[in-house]
Amino acid sequence: MSQKIRHLLLLVLIAIVAFLLLMPTEVQPVNWAPPKAPSLQTGPYSENQRLKDVQRIGAQDIAGPEALLVDAQGLLVTGLHDGRIIRTAPDSKTLEVLANTGGRPLGLALHPDGRLIIADGIKGLLALDAQRRLSTLSTSANGVPFGFTDDVTVDAAGRYGYFSDASSRWGYGQDGEAVIEHGGDGRLLRYDFSNGQTDVLLDHLQFANGVALGPDESYVLVNETGAYRISRYWLKGDKAGTHDLFIDNLPGLPDNLTFNGRDRFWVALYSPRNPLLDGLAGYPAIRKMMVRALMVVPKPIERKAFVLGLDVNGQVVANLQDGSAGNYSPITSAREEGEWLYLGSLKNTSMARLPLKLALAL
Repeated sequence: MSQKIRHLLLLVLIAIVAFLLLMPTEVQPVNWAPPKAPSLQTGPYSENQRLKDVQRIGAQDIAGPEALLVDAQGLLVTGLHDGRIIRTAPDSKTLEVLANTGGRPLGLALHPDGRLIIADGIKGLLALDAQRRLSTLSTSANGVPFGFTDDVTVDAAGRYGYFSDASSRWGYGQDGEAVIEHGGDGRLLRYDFSNGQTDVLLDHLQFANGVALGPDESYVLVNETGAYRISRYWLKGDKAGTHDLFIDNLPGLPDNLTFNGRDRFWVALYSPRNPLLDGLAGYPAIRKMMVRALMVVPKPIERKAFVLGLDVNGQVVANLQDGSAGNYSPITSAREEGEWLYLGSLKNTSMARLPLKLALAL
């Protein structure tokens, strides 16, 4: 190797080191200690390919049907990357555009009065009425604007909407920065449809994501993506106003969360946990260099389909995975409706489904 080439390689190396050490970034990683990741080889999270044969359904070539619901006519409703909210039949390739929020519609819920309630990652908490008129319900709580409105559910009476602000510091599209920083600026919120007031139920959450009410609406669950856990806030009984953990040390990053109304929750895991990210949890300075590196290289996300079913005690009753080539991933939403388990994806170009009997087969 000539001396000129060696000098050139040295300059490149110096430039890379300088970039990793000195490139400005607003991310301020926090030191923390994640629990040891559970095994994917044995136990309740053991690897399998039970999601290998999911059916792609409804309209195709749509960008990022992140969350979904099934309306009274059996049609699928979802929000897309371009701001559109669409409706499509499972057995049809056509779609109907219901609205365009001008933001990024994520979580969806039906209000008893017929309105579609929307957690928009950019615009806040929105509502779409039967005349397809959009209105803004809430954009801040306690004087702090929402940074990343993520998921929403509505109680049976239509009095309250429970929703998440993933991060008041980081906005939509900055989920990587928020998770790596681990700053605990997510919130679980409650919107009162009777007076328009928004209250903070829980704060200091690690990227607050999916939200679901439990049996008898006695509690509400919220996924903490950045801490691999699901927290519970009690709404009724002796524990009302307190919170605890519903399940901890999940094998992946929990995204959306749904309840079948009876005895089962479904948790979509965006991806399995990253050993590098866990291993660097106690080294904030190195994680800051990781953020700089991610400015120029793709995020090291394992493409794996992963969904868990949990009973009302937080015990695993279904473990669905697929790590094969061409799998339907990342799965960001799983919703049980009738004889099907419906799936949504932030990055995929269609929705999917699996027969419920196969999802629950032992």
